[in-house]
Amino acid sequence: MRLLVAEDDEALGMYLKRALEADGNEVHLTADGKAAVELFLVDAPEFAILDLNLPRMDGTEVLKQVRVVSEEVPVLILTARKDIETRLLCLDLGADDCMMKPFALAELRARVRVLARRRRELSLMLRQDSLEVNRVEHKVHCGGREVSLTGKEFALLEHLLLNRGRAVTRATLLEQVWKMPAEAGTNVVDVYVNYLRRKLGEPAAALIQTVRGQGYAIGLRA
Repeated sequence: MRLLVAEDDEALGMYLKRALEADGNEVHLTADGKAAVELFLVDAPEFAILDLNLPRMDGTEVLKQVRVVSEEVPVLILTARKDIETRLLCLDLGADDCMMKPFALAELRARVRVLARRRRELSLMLRQDSLEVNRVEHKVHCGGREVSLTGKEFALLEHLLLNRGRAVTRATLLEQVWKMPAEAGTNVVDVYVNYLRRKLGEPAAALIQTVRGQGYAIGLRA
């Protein structure tokens, strides 16, 4: 599992990195809030551990930015702040769990395992408003009715939902869904988006947003 650890205490950060790598994870460590957001955008981690007292950008602001990009990635907050209001704020902003410092390493590792397992189970079912996609049975329901999709239509919809909240370029979709080179001169992506919209019908068709100059998105915030 790819983990992002944002911790401004250098010794603690290295301690966490070594321990989590010993569990078989790939860990990217940073001591800076802005760098944490940049790493998240570039490396797309599968789990994030965020300290709240980060330089350049506070941990709560990092959490907000992370949730704009993805609602799926589990986020564990580390904090030395004792007030309940801080923990409630983090949970309201989308954190999955909070741990008070000092903490036992064994407990942190256990919480990481639990949150990662829970998120994997949830990710088998993708939802956006009235749209529901079962990734195991390859079934799509929209507004309570089942929608029959071809294999490529399903793969396209699945890829957009897995990247919910951000624009996916046509080149990326060509590579990931059709296994074609990004420079291939074809409008197959646009054709299949139209197929999907037609099959989903209104109002669900509007969930697939066209992002001018980029590609397509689901759940992209204005």
